[in-house]
Amino acid sequence: MGDRREGLGRQARMTERQVSLRREGAVALVTLSNPGRLNAMTRAMWRALRAVFDGLHSDTALRCVVVRGEGGAFCAGGDISEYPSFRFEEASLREFHENEVWAALQAMLDCPLPLVAQIEGACMGAGVEIASCCDIRLAGASAKFGAPIAKLGFPMAPREAALVHGAIGDVLARDMLLAAGVHGAQRLYDAGFLLHVLPDAEVPAAAQAHAARIAALSPQAARLHKATFTALKSGGAAAQQLLATAYDYADTAEHREGIDAFLGKRPPNFRPS
Repeated sequence: MGDRREGLGRQARMTERQVSLRREGAVALVTLSNPGRLNAMTRAMWRALRAVFDGLHSDTALRCVVVRGEGGAFCAGGDISEYPSFRFEEASLREFHENEVWAALQAMLDCPLPLVAQIEGACMGAGVEIASCCDIRLAGASAKFGAPIAKLGFPMAPREAALVHGAIGDVLARDMLLAAGVHGAQRLYDAGFLLHVLPDAEVPAAAQAHAARIAALSPQAARLHKATFTALKSGGAAAQQLLATAYDYADTAEHREGIDAFLGKRPPNFRPS
């Protein structure tokens, strides 16, 4: 029994290392770590990623999140060494994509905080999916993007493919998925996926500076902007609900503070609510 508890403890510590959360003031740094595998996502990492973002939803002290990989790579895709243990049964394959992968991606999409992707090195498959959940993406000049899973004999799951297609556009999505195309950062910048392409060594500082810039602004405005983007993309009832509640912020402290600061020619002080 002691050996089993010790093994479970090691597993828990490993999972904690694989998706870690560190706070630096109002900015959270979420780091993917799978040493020796370019941070490829294991099943435990998908579950840990979901848990991290579920926890961020209610953290009022934070104002922005930087998502990054450890050791000069963002994420090289899924950890294929695990695949033979579950991918050949329809039920377990569905469980993996719907209740592990998509659940984690949905937790990122639902996060009310702005997400900044710090992309270095490999950003493949699952890495492209994770980056697609972020609001702003910065990459190093040598970063590579693709989803060459057709070489492995299977497609990207439908909701994941729709997410990537919406983020990177039809032309590149089709080439990545149908032709196993791998593209450089400049091509992804030209497609509108990346905000900036930077010298590799400048990416970490630039991502954290961008996050700090966001964190200094109104968290209420960021939260409402993200809700607007989501509602307009969904359309229908979500868009109608947005119109019905779009001006509820009128009598709020942040609204008053922002305007008072501007008129008083001073920096605003947006305190946590």
